[in-house]
Amino acid sequence: MFPQDCKVCGQPVRHARRIPVCETCLAAPAPLAADYFCTQCRTPFLNEAPLDDHGVCGRCRSGLTGYDSAYSYGYYEGALKDLIHLFKYARVETLGEPLGAYLLRAIPLDQRFDLVVPVPLHWRRRLWRGFNQAELLARPLAHRLGVPVGGALERRRHTDTQASLSPSERRSNVAGAFALRRGSEVRGKRILLVDDVLTTGATVGSAAAVLRRAGASHVAVLTLARVDRRPSWATLAKAAHEQPVTHPQTDVQ
Repeated sequence: MFPQDCKVCGQPVRHARRIPVCETCLAAPAPLAADYFCTQCRTPFLNEAPLDDHGVCGRCRSGLTGYDSAYSYGYYEGALKDLIHLFKYARVETLGEPLGAYLLRAIPLDQRFDLVVPVPLHWRRRLWRGFNQAELLARPLAHRLGVPVGGALERRRHTDTQASLSPSERRSNVAGAFALRRGSEVRGKRILLVDDVLTTGATVGSAAAVLRRAGASHVAVLTLARVDRRPSWATLAKAAHEQPVTHPQTDVQ
């Protein structure tokens, strides 16, 4: 009797549902696409220069990520970004299940895990938001994988919002923010660490490092989206255009 409009495109939602998003927008997010990926962290690159003979990037070779592998469904843009914002900031919690289905599609078929662990929020932020988005994503995912959800981590320190920070500031901001929850046992287990968005990897890297130190045999990160940090061709063209031109010196007689 009172049809609602889609919160993404504004068109009428023609079927009665608990999710205020039309079927077209729910199906719109596209999977990651790039010519070159790191085989470990799945970071996209414009060319193969940063990758070694095994397709691994420099950060992974140096052990700077803190995790063993990372998977994301799509880029943090377009319809997927809109859905995540509705879920996370507009508190449309019913999006947890369809977004969880996207998470499941991002996991390689040959991977198996013993435990799904959502990245925890500090109690202050959870109280303000009313829920932990990573936990809502992890529950249906763990059910489909047939493994338990474990609150193995706790956030012991409140941190500033990461959005406006540089990569180095992000790492400093979350350093020591996570700890193993008392009574949790992760030794020898393959852990799937779940969050909504991967930007620089500082947050999930800090959380994964705690699990690795506690004896986890493998920690994989799974997020709905990752920020595409590759420079665009327009940016590269602009940089090339602004590069100062040098001319060979000539002797003036």
